[in-house]
Amino acid sequence: MKSLVTLLLLLPFYVFSQNMDNEKLETIYATVSDSIKGNPGAWQFFIKELPIMSITDANHNRMRIMSPIADSNSLSNDLIKSALVANFHTALDVKYAVSDGILWSVFIHPLKELSEAQVKDAVSQVYYANINFGTTFASTSLTFPSNISEKEEEKIDEIPKFKKL
Repeated sequence: MKSLVTLLLLLPFYVFSQNMDNEKLETIYATVSDSIKGNPGAWQFFIKELPIMSITDANHNRMRIMSPIADSNSLSNDLIKSALVANFHTALDVKYAVSDGILWSVFIHPLKELSEAQVKDAVSQVYYANINFGTTFASTSLTFPSNISEKEEEKIDEIPKFKKL
């Protein structure tokens, strides 16, 4: 009886596991992008001239989809604060993050558990979080209630541009 209960509890995890891998990712990226280059586990692709990168570590079951937005050193404190608030309200599954002096829109997730629909949605959210930075900061049309006043939104200065790779 105990074995049957254990089997019933674990069965949904086996049935719904996705087994995403680099080969499937590359196929998905090729279908959603205008152009793609790279090797399994490290790609750069473009959507409407916006650079997007993806890296994976299959051994540790991790992956990232990311797009450079701006030189992080050129951002005002108000703009950085707005990005942090957006991480809670409007960026949803992607986040604004800084690494090596660059502000990124980034989606980070376990690799194997992803479905094709989740990957496509993640690419879309990374794209929209990038192009909406400094305005709505939204990765989708869905937002959670925000406490930012209109006065605070008016303080956001012009967005520094990032050179294309």
